Amino acid sequence: MTNSFAREVEEGLCSQPKRISSRFFYDDHGSDLFVQITQTPEYYLTNSEREIFETQARDIIKAFQLPESSFDLVELGAGDGSKTFLLLEVLRERNFCYVPIDISLDALQKLSESVKSKFPNLRIDPIHAEYFDALKRLPQESRKAVLFLGSNLGNLSDERANEFLSALGSLLQEGDSILLGLDLIKSEAIVLPAYNDAQGITKAFNLNLLTRINRELGGNFNLYNWDHLPEYSQKEGIARSSLVSLQNQTAEIKDLNRTFEFLKGEKIHTEISRKYNREILQKILSGTGLVMESVFTDSRQYFANFLLRKQAEV
Repeated sequence: MTNSFAREVEEGLCSQPKRISSRFFYDDHGSDLFVQITQTPEYYLTNSEREIFETQARDIIKAFQLPESSFDLVELGAGDGSKTFLLLEVLRERNFCYVPIDISLDALQKLSESVKSKFPNLRIDPIHAEYFDALKRLPQESRKAVLFLGSNLGNLSDERANEFLSALGSLLQEGDSILLGLDLIKSEAIVLPAYNDAQGITKAFNLNLLTRINRELGGNFNLYNWDHLPEYSQKEGIARSSLVSLQNQTAEIKDLNRTFEFLKGEKIHTEISRKYNREILQKILSGTGLVMESVFTDSRQYFANFLLRKQAEV
């Protein structure tokens, strides 16, 4: 990870505008901070998706069309698994293996302990790896139901989301399914506070990127010279997060043997969070081999879980 981290940091900070990929948020500390974000009152996404699972778990399981024989329940970016437990409760008498996948070993270990405590008879096979590397390790012939929750797809542009779902679909067999959690387009008054909580946890989450650079790549970023800047356009349906320089400054990264200059007000783009509706998702699904079969929404219509099915090859 460090080599790719160094490479992408150098590439991103040499770009205009400057950027660092959101996938580097999730070291162990970043993963812990994100769990804290999901528990803030402003972050409606988690509670909205949890409501869907609390009220419609049996309908979701039915929509998966799972076999009576064994199958794999695969979760990409499992985190603490708190919402998934609601599905596991419904499935606990079935013959299946829960396969959580995460790039944070610490998060996987904590999740595994929680699962074994609550569901001692459940088969669990945690995999510490990138999503597609992990999926390639699974038996191709096994029936798979994949969970990709929390609107994590929204961190990708529509073009890259199409590429991601195409790649994911290519690793599945006909009849396999994906439960895709997506945040729906809403007003700025609802969306923007979710990325700028009053406790400042989201700010700490973003600034942790600079802490990682300092720790892992020999950087000397002064965190007091930076702030977290969230922005959202309802018309565009995209929330953006950036780190913004509070003054003219330079920062050295020893492992890159480079110094970078930043102007006051200059941004390092760190994350997008796409908001969706059916029409946007249908366009993204074009050519992926996946079709939308069902949709489950919360009572406020803030969030949706879409059930996608892998089609037969033509």
